[in-house]
Amino acid sequence: MKADPVGPGQEVTLEVHGISSTGAGVGRLPDGRVAFIHGTGPGERIRAEIDRVKKRWVSGRLLEVVTPGPYRRPPPCPFQGKCGGCPLEHLTYEGQLKAKEGRIRDALERIGGLSDLPGFQIHPSPRELRYRNRVTFTLLRLQGPDRIVAGFHALDDPGRVMDVDGRCLLPEEVIGQVWDGLREAWGPGASRLPAGRRLRLTLRATRDGEVLLLVEGGRGTGVPEELLQALPALVAIWHRQTPSSELELLGGEPELEEVWFGEEVAVRPDAFLQVNRDGAEELHALALREMGAPRGRRVIDAYCGMGVYGRRLCRHGAQVVGIELDPGAVAMAREGAPQGFSVLEGRVEDCLAEVLPADLVILNPPRAGTDPAVMHALSDSQVPRIVYVSCDPATLARDLARLGSNYDLTRIQAFDLFPQTAHVETVVTLDRS
Repeated sequence: MKADPVGPGQEVTLEVHGISSTGAGVGRLPDGRVAFIHGTGPGERIRAEIDRVKKRWVSGRLLEVVTPGPYRRPPPCPFQGKCGGCPLEHLTYEGQLKAKEGRIRDALERIGGLSDLPGFQIHPSPRELRYRNRVTFTLLRLQGPDRIVAGFHALDDPGRVMDVDGRCLLPEEVIGQVWDGLREAWGPGASRLPAGRRLRLTLRATRDGEVLLLVEGGRGTGVPEELLQALPALVAIWHRQTPSSELELLGGEPELEEVWFGEEVAVRPDAFLQVNRDGAEELHALALREMGAPRGRRVIDAYCGMGVYGRRLCRHGAQVVGIELDPGAVAMAREGAPQGFSVLEGRVEDCLAEVLPADLVILNPPRAGTDPAVMHALSDSQVPRIVYVSCDPATLARDLARLGSNYDLTRIQAFDLFPQTAHVETVVTLDRS
């Protein structure tokens, strides 16, 4: 007998069996549609009110946990449940890792069409809390004298900004301290920051505890010298009016430096660096082991960013060509590059054919994964080994399906660089069949 369809405002009871890419618990309605309910976890029986209905899925609001799952815990952060920054904090860390392992396996089997997967486990983050060296807050100036709210977007309403102070457990301690100090020092209505109704404020910290601030949106310069004087750990303030505008240094140090993966790198507002520095070190070391002995080999480092993989392999005897689209990252990759490391500026799908063949290809694409032409070109190549570093299981699985049967999935290794969220990094090793 076909179940009656479920509509908005109706209450349902269902079993949760996994987590989604946004951190919502995943269940299934009697009519077959998938249901996404935030604040739930695998193994739970819950009651929810449906608020959004689509042809293949629905979403809803948690009303009651009828039967708690084995990993439910009181969240340690005072903002959890309302703030959208940490959607998995209601689960123990062990439960988060198991849920992410299930998400990777489900994507590879369901989307990638892969079977007989090699066994794997997720390497936990060295720090479960206070691990992010870069955090972006939204500041909203409201109607009324000096009324502002500054924090993260709300979990149940992404258009609403929820006020969050330094008690947030995502950023490193020094960022939390600077954030609290900035909230006190920016003056009535945040008048010491550039003018404008909505600003994006990104705080980035070095290992030595120096912090830079990037203000995006708004106009003018505010009063940066007063903020720098009030906050000793804040050493630079930058501004960019629109995403396509040039970066402007409003005050402080023009460039910070620190060592990542044995390479000196410039820490600037537009530089991409992993937000979990200790976890990234472990992921990087494992990925390098999967690449094997570099001496005498020709390597393509695709989506190379600042070239941390390629530069390291070059220093140990490889000839490496990096490919990167972002001009800023290309400039940083070329600066002080070792002999034998060159970088092409452009799209990987446009440049790959001219640098093949190779002994090894490294793929480290953004969350959207690779262009279809990249996997098709590699499938037709004779590259003995491909090491793919992925930040999204779904796009990884899709790309492996495009690669076809010319490569065997030899190893899967996963890293939790983003505790309390649904994001997970996966390193897969692919050997030519």
